[in-house]
Amino acid sequence: MPLTFNDVLRHVPSFSSILVISSLLRLALIAYSEWHDARSMVKYTDVDYRVFSDAARFVLAPSQGNRAVGPLAGHFNLGSPYTRATYRYTPLLAILLAPNEWLHPSFGKFLFAACDILAGVLMYNLLVSTILLHPPPSKQGETQKDVVNDAHDISRRATLLVSLHLLSPLVFTISTRGSSESVLSLFVLATLYYALRNKWTVAAVLLGLSTHWKIYPFIYGVACLGVIGNTQVTGEVGGWKGYARSLVNARTVKFGLVSGGTFLALGVAMWAIWGQPFLDETYLYHVHRRDHRHNFSPYFYLIYLTYPEADGSSTPTTAWQALLRSPLTSFAPQMILAVGTGLLFGRRHEHLIFAWFVQTFVFVVFNKVCTSQYFLWYTLFLPLLVPTLSMNTRQAVLYGVVWIGTQALWLAEAYKLEFLAQNVFFSVWIRGLIYVVGNCWVLSGIMDAYMQT
Repeated sequence: MPLTFNDVLRHVPSFSSILVISSLLRLALIAYSEWHDARSMVKYTDVDYRVFSDAARFVLAPSQGNRAVGPLAGHFNLGSPYTRATYRYTPLLAILLAPNEWLHPSFGKFLFAACDILAGVLMYNLLVSTILLHPPPSKQGETQKDVVNDAHDISRRATLLVSLHLLSPLVFTISTRGSSESVLSLFVLATLYYALRNKWTVAAVLLGLSTHWKIYPFIYGVACLGVIGNTQVTGEVGGWKGYARSLVNARTVKFGLVSGGTFLALGVAMWAIWGQPFLDETYLYHVHRRDHRHNFSPYFYLIYLTYPEADGSSTPTTAWQALLRSPLTSFAPQMILAVGTGLLFGRRHEHLIFAWFVQTFVFVVFNKVCTSQYFLWYTLFLPLLVPTLSMNTRQAVLYGVVWIGTQALWLAEAYKLEFLAQNVFFSVWIRGLIYVVGNCWVLSGIMDAYMQT
């Protein structure tokens, strides 16, 4: 007799058990990283973690060539995290990792792992209190008996979905290797948590904090404005005037001011202490960034071919070549898609998770730099989105195979470039284009599965 979904649910442990298992797994990997790094040339710890740790050390140990240079820096005896080359983050991250210096070098890994766990708790609360309690319209025709049975199973269904995130190798390896993505994931989920509860002022503050931490979450503001405004002007005149009025009214303006004010206040505070280096490294760097190293982005090869020589010179280019190497070439389609999907799908409260997922997916796929850790930005929403998808097992497996397969295809060729020093830049780019096409196909399938509910 084939195994049914209800049979699987009966074997799902309690949520507290999943939290314990997830925590122990992360603790074990952090302990292993200490042992591995002391014995191997190839480190388990991400190079970014060493950057964060060095930045924290510079902040705590000011010296003649290492001091904060902002207008108010004289009131604080602090160094600059930007003394550490390649530190491109808010100073708050370096401050957050200060205990690396006076407590333990792996403190940051424990902190990032704890953020993973807290994000799982938020997911679980959203599932049991909102998402699984309100099935999509196509499932609302179930009998009362079905509803009662579902209510009985809600906790285990939520536990199963959250475990797919907490026990995902992509998630637990990124945090235990020392990447700070889990902190941002927690901020974003907290923003969504309060937005779904119509606590828009708190959501606005958290969105401002998320955008300060890393700039991309600003795209979620568009969908939020659509949801807020649509509930504000229900029943009023339609057409473009009604649409414009739904985006610009007292409630949307308040949300924008609170969110933008939070972002601005944090930015001004950081600038007042650390000065122009904060603006240059945290924000402006990403505007003119031209990363020629191989990555999944479809723009990688164009950047590589037009990258300046070591002496700062570059090959003369035609107007067409100059257009291809311009930051706007990647920025324009990325923003049109990310903002456009937010405006398109961010019109109803119950569609907010879907809107954020689609926005993030297209933002990552069409970013001018794309690495594996960026995938966490949109897979974060999958446990919350899955209950609203009308998709059979065969389709789910097929989409998963294509998503993983296109990455594996790229990684196989990138290995030749990275470790065997073979000149395969062009073929890496071709496989990157296959990755883009494959991911767009997967996204279209997910969108279709959502539209059918």
